[in-house]
Amino acid sequence: MEIKGTIHVIERTKTYGAKGFAKRLFVVKTDEKYPQFIPMEFVQDKTTLLDKFKVGQEVTVNVNVRGREWTNPEGEAKYFLSLEAWRISTGEGVQAEPESLNPDPDDLPF
Repeated sequence: MEIKGTIHVIERTKTYGAKGFAKRLFVVKTDEKYPQFIPMEFVQDKTTLLDKFKVGQEVTVNVNVRGREWTNPEGEAKYFLSLEAWRISTGEGVQAEPESLNPDPDDLPF
């Protein structure tokens, strides 16, 4: 899924749990008659992809929709939805995506 708009907020990377799960939230404001403020996140090693960007830049973000279930101590199931970003770019050609999508010259098949 692709989302276009202007970066409204970029938070610092936060880590959670004993294993140090890393997450970095950012918000994109869409350019519509009724603008939407869409929170998205980069996780783990992708959190640094936002380092090239700043608030106010127009961007295109590729995201995957993620949903999960959690059972609280009382036994009730709770459901969560997130937009996990994996690529971000601007109209000026600034682009950031995970290394796995940018093979090193040594990884080329020829």
